[in-house]
Formats: sequence, C-alpha cells, structure tokens
Amino acid sequence: MSALWTAKDVAAATGSTSKGSWTASGVSIDSRSVAKDDLFVALQGPNFDGHDYVVQALEKGAAAALVHRAIKDSDSYHDRLIVVKDTFLALQDLAKAARARTSARIIAVTGSVGKTGTKEALKLGLSVQGKTHASEGNLNNHWGVPLSLARMPADTKFGVFELGMNHAGEIAPLSKFVRPHAAIITTVEAAHLEFFNSVSEIADEKAAIMAGLEPGGAVILPRDNPHYARLTAAAKAYKCENVISFGTGGAAPASLVAWSLTPDGTQVAAEFDGRRITYDMIVSGRHWALNSVAALAAVKSIGADYHLAAGALAKLAAPIGRGARTRVAVDGGAIMVIDESYNASPAAVRVLAETLAQMHQPVGGTRGGRLIMVLGDMLELGTAAQALHADLAESLKLADIHLVFTAGTLTKHLQDALPRQMRGGHAPDSKALVPLVLNAVRAGDVVAIKGSHSSHMDVVVAALRALKPTPKAANGN
Repeated sequence: MSALWTAKDVAAATGSTSKGSWTASGVSIDSRSVAKDDLFVALQGPNFDGHDYVVQALEKGAAAALVHRAIKDSDSYHDRLIVVKDTFLALQDLAKAARARTSARIIAVTGSVGKTGTKEALKLGLSVQGKTHASEGNLNNHWGVPLSLARMPADTKFGVFELGMNHAGEIAPLSKFVRPHAAIITTVEAAHLEFFNSVSEIADEKAAIMAGLEPGGAVILPRDNPHYARLTAAAKAYKCENVISFGTGGAAPASLVAWSLTPDGTQVAAEFDGRRITYDMIVSGRHWALNSVAALAAVKSIGADYHLAAGALAKLAAPIGRGARTRVAVDGGAIMVIDESYNASPAAVRVLAETLAQMHQPVGGTRGGRLIMVLGDMLELGTAAQALHADLAESLKLADIHLVFTAGTLTKHLQDALPRQMRGGHAPDSKALVPLVLNAVRAGDVVAIKGSHSSHMDVVVAALRALKPTPKAANGN
C-alpha cells in the first residue's frame, strides 16, 4: 500500500520534528482497531486518554504515534513518537494539510436526517468515475471530520464528507476544514431541539455548511422544506450564488418526478434541468429517492457524470441500522424485518411509516401480513418531547400501520394516543419489549424497528432476526 503520510510530512504538517523515518498507510485514534502501519493519534478526552495505549498500538504494528506527553515504557519506540503541543490540534493540522495537498472535488453533506445514506449514495456514484474517499460510518463531528480528512490520499479525485452537529456553532468550523465544492442540506427537522430554541435555529446551523464553501461552489437545498426561504437567505448572506434546489412537483431544477417500490427496492424517475432519467436502487422509500436526487444534483454541480452515478445507485445498500431489510423464515412463511434502529426523529418516523404504507406485496408469498412498527424513545427533543411523540399517532393511522409496539418513557405518550386496535404493547425498555413483539409477529408481517441509538432498539432487531420455524415433530409409527 502506498504511503499516506511520511514522518517528514507529519512533522511539517504539525510543526514538530521526527527522530525516525517511517511511512504510515492509515490514521487511527483507537488502539483497539489500529492496523499495521497506521499513524496512531493519542487523543485525550474526558473519559479516556489515548496516551495510555500508545505502547499497545505500537506493539500491534502502528508506524508511529502522535503524543503530547511522556509515554511510560516507550524507550524502545523513541524514534516512532512525534511530540506535539496538543494531539487534537495536531489532528486538525493533518486534516488541513491533507485538504491542501489534493486537487479532489469535494462534496459535504449535512441535514437533520438522511446524511449518512446520502453520503453513501455519493460515494458509490463517484467511485465509478475515479478514486473516491468518503468518511466512514458517522464520523461527522469535531474529531471525526478531521480524522476523515487526515485519511484522504493526496491523489483522491472525489471526496465526500458528512458533517453533523447537536449544538450551535459546530457546523461552520467543520465546513472550513473540508472546504467543499458542493454542499448538501438534506432537510431541516425537529432534531436536537434540546439544544436549540426552535427549528429555525437548527436551519441556521445547517446553513453554516456554506461557511467553508469554495468560491463558485454550489449549495443543494430542499425546496419542499418549510425553511427553504431561510436557507436561501442564508446562502445570500454567505455569498453563495450557485443555489440548486431539489424536491418534488417540478419547481426545483433537480426534481423527483416519480418513485415506486419494487420487490428489490425503489425505482426512481427524476429530472435535472428538464432532462429525465430513471434508475433503480436496492433501498426502499421516498426519502431514499429524494436524497438520491440531491446527491446526483451535487455530482452534476462538480462536473462529474450524474448519469454514471445514477446507474451505480443500483448497488446502493442501506447502512447498518438505517433501513437494511432481512427476510426471516418463521412458521407458515416469513417476515420482513426493517432495521432503522440506529437513530430516530419525528420526521424520520413519519417517513418510515410512509414507506411501509407502500409495501403492498406479501412477504415470502404469504398474504394477509400486517405492517408493524416497533419504536423506542427519540431523544434530544427538549421540552416538546412528550408532545412530539404523541403527535406521531395521526401519521401512523394515516399510513394504516396495524400494530405499534413502544419502549421507553417518551413513547408511552404515543402508545396512549393510538387507537386501541393499534396498540401492540409497551415496555419500559427494549429488552422487556422483545417477548411482546416475538409473541405477536406472524408469517407475512413487515416489522420496522426505529429509535434513538441509546434506546438500544437493535436488541429487538437481533431477536427478530434470530427467529426460526418450529422444528417438525418426528412422525410416530
């Protein structure tokens, strides 16, 4: 593998000196997953200190380590330590250097929901056109973004970065690190309200992705969102003249014309500046279709081939916990398990219900199946949390969801607001909810699970995926 960083490069980027001569093919901040020839950055946080694991990382084959204090029992590794004033600032320096040395076309993505899926769509669509680097998983915060940048090879042709936040003032600094040529705001919704006074303030924070936009760069905005006018006003304030909207209804230059569920995913018809294209994806739902339009608009804006990118979306798979579908054999047939357990917001639950409402085909050939939602608490919603949970009842009724199971304190308000025939059951936590769900499901059902990450709804997913048909009793003679 070619060198990502040399000792000389790291020293120059961080303003330090290196006693040794080595090359690193990766960058890591976790000694548990550090790989051979990684540069290990010993970050110090409130609950951990990477300096305590430097020797362990080097013993596992790390090329070198960035540190800002003395390391016990490290004498034999003295030529593989680079001492800096602060390792977090050094990581940021590496990020700046990585961004400065590349001529890659860069796209950044933020939004209340849909960030990671849109990032994955961009990664897939651009990878067929050149060497593409994208942030892994949800490395989208104050240390994840610099880490993702530091991992970007100099000869990258396209870069894709996800920017996240839960407090005001977080997006702008990340955007200035990334310096994108195109920035996408997927949507603005009631998420992280615990730390904002209104959704309008969330819109302002999302708009800060334009703070680092390269001169002449484009911003792709959700035209159907209630805060679209506020976002366009922010674009003007950030002196961004290239505003591209995406949406439905034909008013946006990047428009979702039609979408429909197929047995394998979603078929999409879209128009870009009046030119129609159609493509298929193996993920399901209107939100995937709409966000794919935003992704293709960004691809087009940086001069890449959006037709090639659209064709590549046929291989787009849902990330773990964000829509992965599993067919599980049970007595009499099968059920479909939809794993949306990674995170949740009121808007995302409504979108999931809308997607379920389109699932008319039987599962595993079994007719008469039901649409079931299993929901955990949605967190960081502030003083409106109880009402936001209860208000979901109307959307679930309109989507003709048959049964709703809930776990947690906040979802109890939703359970109580539902018509009696829709109340599947409630439990204080996901573990206690498992037997209620397992006893209720039957062949033909579609079961979707969603909740904030700390609600641990993945416990329900795992239990459903572990179901098996009852073994047939041996026939007696």
